[in-house]
Amino acid sequence: MALTDLNTWNKSELSELYKKLDAKYTEVKGRNLSLDMSRGKPSAEQLDLSMGLLDILNSDSPIHVEESIDARNYGSVDGLIETKKLFGQILDVNQHEIIVGGNSSLTIMHDAVSRSLLLGTVDSTTPWGKLPKVKFLCPSPGYDRHFAICELLGIEMVTVDMLEDGPDMDTVEELVKNDEAIKGIWCVPKYSNPEGITYSDEVVDRLAKMETKANDFRIFWDDAYTVHHLTDEPDVLKNILTACKDANHPNRVFIFASTSKVTFPGSGISVLASSEENINFIKKQIATQTIGPDKLNQLRHVHFLKDLETIKQHMKKHAEIIKPKFDMVLEVLEKQLGKQNIASWNEPNGGYFISLNTLDGCATEVVKLASEAGVKLTPAGATFPYGKDPSDRNIRIAPTFPTLNELQTAIEVLCLCIQLVSTNKLLQNQ
Repeated sequence: MALTDLNTWNKSELSELYKKLDAKYTEVKGRNLSLDMSRGKPSAEQLDLSMGLLDILNSDSPIHVEESIDARNYGSVDGLIETKKLFGQILDVNQHEIIVGGNSSLTIMHDAVSRSLLLGTVDSTTPWGKLPKVKFLCPSPGYDRHFAICELLGIEMVTVDMLEDGPDMDTVEELVKNDEAIKGIWCVPKYSNPEGITYSDEVVDRLAKMETKANDFRIFWDDAYTVHHLTDEPDVLKNILTACKDANHPNRVFIFASTSKVTFPGSGISVLASSEENINFIKKQIATQTIGPDKLNQLRHVHFLKDLETIKQHMKKHAEIIKPKFDMVLEVLEKQLGKQNIASWNEPNGGYFISLNTLDGCATEVVKLASEAGVKLTPAGATFPYGKDPSDRNIRIAPTFPTLNELQTAIEVLCLCIQLVSTNKLLQNQ
């Protein structure tokens, strides 16, 4: 039988199909596979692109920088001027609007939320942690680690739907206008995790202009994939800091970025960009936290990445490695599931993920069956606050880490599991 729209099949046809799929699944389980698509990690081949970082500094390298300090010593708690200038090109902000941190932007995000709870922001009358309740808006599907920060720190999460051009702004505007407890919103604005959506200019402007009951409301703008394109015609994201300044809300946004998937995730550099007033306020606080970041690693990156044009060429090399993986995943999904009307997925222009939706109520069982067949996926529900997808349908696919052959096997197993669970669901509904 040709696999057309399974929703149109009768009980006898579905039963026959289920038996065939179940037999195939049993055969796959017997292969003892061990494949991992659970996290968006660069492959070894991608990491090899940055091996030049390891020896770009030597005993003859200049270590006295623009501030006339020795980069080997203490100092420069907010990062080197050279590093700020480099990230200023990436994010299109002024060097004075940047603080440079360690290898993880997640750490900077965690600290930004924690400081706001303990000390408030430059606009706060009271530290957030002394208030009866603090809420964050969480566009979903979204990034599980953002949600984990809120859950750890006791911040109530409010789910907002993601639309094709970004968060549902009608809902966002209504909520922030009427609830003073809402202090923030998480955003992955370019090639969003996992949907691959880039926010439209209208969404950016509405976020910048909207009326908020909380004077110290903040947009946590995780621009993780700002240079991670898969095509020669990349998405363009409007500058949120400029939009906030134009809307007379210059302090509203905290922008986060890093080189985690540009060079080495474990040994990169990260930044926080914001208004100068925000930056100066935070600098005073981190001066108690640290005597200075790893400035030698900053120098390595400055010498290796050099400027925006060099970064673009470097990222094209990444795209040459990972685009065939994305293309192969999309090809298999279309071939195996395209006409069956049991799943849908996005086709991103960049980023690290493909978002797949099953029939409602199927994602948890699909992930479970895939795991039992030796294919590890991000847990179903992880892309929603508290790990609870209300429709139980979203699955995040991370294509970058496996080899092409491993990836093809993993996606074929995933498709088999989707077919098996969907057929069973449709049988139960008859």
